Amino acid sequence: MSDLAVLFDELPTRCGGRIGVATLNAPKSLNALSLEMIRQLEAKLEAWAVDRSVVAVWLEGSGDKAFCAGGDVVALYRSLTEEGENRGAGRDSLFAETYFTAEYRLDYRIHTYPKPLMVWGDGIVMGGGLGLMAGGFQRLVTETTRIAMPEITIGLYPDIGASWFLGRMPPGVGAYLGLTGAQLNARDALDLGMADRFVPRERREALLGALEEADYGDRSLPALRAGVQAVLDDHEDRCTVPAGQVWPHLDHIQALVGRVDAATAVSRILHDTTEDGWLAANRARLDVGCPMSAQLVWRMLERHAHTSLADAFRDELGLSVQCCRQGDFVEGVRALLVDKDKSPRWQHDSVAGVPHADIQALMTPPWSSESHPLRDLGLGHRVG
Repeated sequence: MSDLAVLFDELPTRCGGRIGVATLNAPKSLNALSLEMIRQLEAKLEAWAVDRSVVAVWLEGSGDKAFCAGGDVVALYRSLTEEGENRGAGRDSLFAETYFTAEYRLDYRIHTYPKPLMVWGDGIVMGGGLGLMAGGFQRLVTETTRIAMPEITIGLYPDIGASWFLGRMPPGVGAYLGLTGAQLNARDALDLGMADRFVPRERREALLGALEEADYGDRSLPALRAGVQAVLDDHEDRCTVPAGQVWPHLDHIQALVGRVDAATAVSRILHDTTEDGWLAANRARLDVGCPMSAQLVWRMLERHAHTSLADAFRDELGLSVQCCRQGDFVEGVRALLVDKDKSPRWQHDSVAGVPHADIQALMTPPWSSESHPLRDLGLGHRVG
């Protein structure tokens, strides 16, 4: 196996074009998204975007366990602690700023990509992996797909544009997912607009082969999309989609989190006695989650109910950097992924006990609007 961060290939099509294939290549870490991966993907996507012979792009992960299990948070942790066991507030966040800036630019690029970009969301798709998948033209899920935004377990919050797309789900659902880090299967992803097609894992090779044989017409964007869609129509098979978990509980979820504040929603979820394995697992995850993260989930969804995707990414960049500098992120990663004692010492004892001033401090960006690293995001690009 090559040690390159991302493997690139180009499949020839019957009409003389090519399909660009990008494979995240870190199976041992479940394809955790490193800065090098981000940079390589960004460069290749830019090249393929202007290459008229490239008719479509396919993005996948190596191995059989995950598309991408999230961002490389361990590398972020090390960058924040390498000069001491605990730097405290004001720790150097230069790498965090660089990493999140590059990640969000790449995610936005995928949302606005000028050619059909398909994401093979097989296996685990979490955090940063969902950031790559969310903006794809066709987001393909399989019987093994497991999607989640579990940032509450590490003292972060659902970023990668989730402040924008979670709020566009049925009322209350996005907040519930963000608060609990609930795991979703392929049926849930389809129901909530997080996926477009269900294709059994065993059909991957046949699907790629059919894409090579497809007719892409005059290679205008409508023709390229039509060519991809026609192939997917022939290979999608929802007969084997697993039973959904969210939709059967929709009324219950909305009753728990609707028309309240973060502390009340958390209290309602934790005191819920419904006997269901999925709901119980979600309660347990929230019970040990970061109180500050719960407040941030709520605030960010409120702030971006009516903003643009670019505005959400700009806001998330400032918040993510501040979470690294003075929030609970370092402690959360230490407890879950470094020392693995699973006993984080959060700064606050409860969601209700988080002072408003602490929330505001994290949500105050470290730059002016004129110096913001993503100030140009959205200029010259169109979503959809």
